[in-house]
Amino acid sequence: MKFTINDIKAAHQKVKSGADFPQYIKEIKGLGVSHYTTYVNDGNTEYFDADNQSAQTGGKYDTLGISEKVNLDNFKRRLKLHQQGGTDYMTFCNDCAENGVEGWVMNLDVMTCLILTKKEMIS
Repeated sequence: MKFTINDIKAAHQKVKSGADFPQYIKEIKGLGVSHYTTYVNDGNTEYFDADNQSAQTGGKYDTLGISEKVNLDNFKRRLKLHQQGGTDYMTFCNDCAENGVEGWVMNLDVMTCLILTKKEMIS
């Protein structure tokens, strides 16, 4: 594995809002990350390389309760606001939890993001 969690953390520290996300993705892809899964309940993220070897951050914050009710329309509004730099990461994670989003899977090879809910995956 080319990257370490410390490499990932160094790249993530540069992210101040969702507007910084594209540069972050470019940087971690350059480190050798092929895909990763983030879990909203505690912020743990597992990063994978092309050989499917992985490293995890562990929980980053106190456990958030994930709503049983998925509100996709409101989630999309909050995501757009976050992408435009209108919220910080922790606010976005709270928005995810409130709208029933359990996490996401980013595939950096094909540049897709799957949103994970208790009922389905949304691309």
